[in-house]
Amino acid sequence: MKSEIRKAYFLNKYAIITPGRERRPRFIIEQSIETADEKCVFCPENLEKNLLKKKYGRPGKSWQMAILKNKYPSVTPENSKAYGIQEVLVETPRHHEQFTDLPLSKIELYLKILADRLRIISKNKRIEYILQFKNDGSKAGATVRHAHSQIFATKLLPPDVREELELADRYRRENNGACPYCDILKKELGGKRKILSDGLIGAFAPYASEYHYEAWLLPKRHVDNIAQLTGREIRSLAKALKLVLAKVHGLHLAYNFFMHQVISYPHQHFCVKVQPRDSNIWAGVELGSGMVINSVPPEKAAAYYRG
Repeated sequence: MKSEIRKAYFLNKYAIITPGRERRPRFIIEQSIETADEKCVFCPENLEKNLLKKKYGRPGKSWQMAILKNKYPSVTPENSKAYGIQEVLVETPRHHEQFTDLPLSKIELYLKILADRLRIISKNKRIEYILQFKNDGSKAGATVRHAHSQIFATKLLPPDVREELELADRYRRENNGACPYCDILKKELGGKRKILSDGLIGAFAPYASEYHYEAWLLPKRHVDNIAQLTGREIRSLAKALKLVLAKVHGLHLAYNFFMHQVISYPHQHFCVKVQPRDSNIWAGVELGSGMVINSVPPEKAAAYYRG
């Protein structure tokens, strides 16, 4: 397969898919150095009570997951110059248990908590944008080993997100009101970039993937955000997410995944984007031109996930 410049569906973003670069020699290897946690701040015995917002689990039992205020936030409700809310979702009370170790029922609980927090934070009239995300591994930006995710909400709508919404509106105008993500999902699930599909959720490797083994997970029903998913859709999404992340774990890769919501914009198509992080470091071409070089074709990535 020769190199190919690909445009990211309806967005003004480009990736150069270069399969041959996988074979190039590497004489510099970056290693992540992890040290033992002296006192893990997310273990039950160390949780700071003033940060604890809510515990989740069965009545009368120890908590299974917990929501905390972020102790080191970049935005806060008290700061008019950087207004926002930041929370941490501790995914397990057990220090060495990772997200991919969680049973399906716990991943369902995790998604329901994210839906719950989105509903609550959305009631704040000053909040416009809510980002829910997970960093797993030091190359993905994680600074604490204990499994956790984060919620970042702000009154500022990021410019990249605003541009995506504007281009999605243009797509709808030019295609008789059709949702671009509904059309993308239908097309990709019928081709070689398909990862999985059931009656409710579909997953695929995007055409112009910016990350090695990137995967997108979307509900087949057009819904605006995670809080609108039914119980059956939550369960289906949990299965898909567990499968995809288990495959990423099998490659020994760090990863990020995220989902976001724009409060004033009701036409989004909810999507979870999984972006593994490995040796594909953005360098001169990416930083200088804005075009990303990816040496793992999404067709190959999808075949790996299906295998």
